[in-house]
Amino acid sequence: MEIVHLGSGSSGNSTLIRTEETSILIDCGFSMRQLERRMSLVNMTPEKLDAILVTHHHGDHGRSAKAAAKRWGVEIHANMETCERLSLDPVNECRIFENLERRDLGPDLSFLPIPVPHDDADNVAYVLSSPEGRAGFVTDLGEPTEELVKHLTGCSHLSVEANYDTKRLFGNPRYPQPLKDRIHGRGGHLSNKQTATMLNRLVHDKLDSIVLCHLSSDNNAPHLAESEVLCEIGEKFEGVIHISRQEGPEFAQWLGERAAEPLRWS
Repeated sequence: MEIVHLGSGSSGNSTLIRTEETSILIDCGFSMRQLERRMSLVNMTPEKLDAILVTHHHGDHGRSAKAAAKRWGVEIHANMETCERLSLDPVNECRIFENLERRDLGPDLSFLPIPVPHDDADNVAYVLSSPEGRAGFVTDLGEPTEELVKHLTGCSHLSVEANYDTKRLFGNPRYPQPLKDRIHGRGGHLSNKQTATMLNRLVHDKLDSIVLCHLSSDNNAPHLAESEVLCEIGEKFEGVIHISRQEGPEFAQWLGERAAEPLRWS
């Protein structure tokens, strides 16, 4: 399983997953032009996509879902609320799934959607399974639930948001207090500390790679997110950690490998 973050942040999110026989996107939060440009950098065309999984309807995750269904003819997978709020036809444009319903995407790839708390959205995390193992993808949640931790346990790869540094968020004079409270609340986002604490519960001998994603450009920095996580798990984690930024793709990873390949234009 190849994992390429095409970009991650408040302006857009999308991740390309490729196996020998199946190619998908998780989220399509960029414009169609940007998605096509970013995919072309890794020799991917829309015609090769088997499906797009959408986590929730917010624009930075689902902006181009309807356009992709029409222009590319690709099948969108989402829950009912996400489908409705993206104005997708649940018969012809979207395959509806229920929480914790495992579904095959191809002969060598399946997914499991796991509900997570996020304001004004029926958001899900995804665990992808292939013959090589499992990979978890989690963004936009205010706290990790026990159900989420249970299903992420044993993954070989984790892509998880580290959205904000608490001191930076609450010291930001441009953010009103209600917005700070929403981001910091159960339906908001994960802080660096929350992400580190969750990862501490998930580290095991075969966790080879972690990508920290959806970093806030206003309230976080890559070195802050990475250092907070390493302070928590550094003594027992033997894999690699990378940061997915807004302007991607920057690197490619393969499930089961403790290395990432820098992409030459990054």
